[in-house]
Amino acid sequence: MHFLHLTFMVRDVEKSIQFYESFVGLKIQKKFRHGAGDVVFLADQDGATQIELVCVPSPVKVETKGMTVCFETPDLDNVYKKAQESSLNPSDIRNPDPENRYFYVYDPDEISIEFKQKVR
Repeated sequence: MHFLHLTFMVRDVEKSIQFYESFVGLKIQKKFRHGAGDVVFLADQDGATQIELVCVPSPVKVETKGMTVCFETPDLDNVYKKAQESSLNPSDIRNPDPENRYFYVYDPDEISIEFKQKVR
């Protein structure tokens, strides 16, 4: 068995698509309507990292407490600069040990997103 995808309930599917395409580098694999809602699957170029965005009309409550999703990047400084320029209010870059650097932002639904660079 392996991890297939992570599903996020979102308030505005277009804002979420824009965030995950622009900052994470995922691309739409599939987009369709299901009942009254929208469903979008995004993935990296290899299809190894996949998320599903589900947007249904109110009164669905979107809960995000206690969840962080981490994406690895080879160029943390560039992603950090882009997050600052886009007014995402990134946390400070943290260096907990000699091998890792990371920072956090929030996606449009206030899910904590970590960008991490492994220092080799």
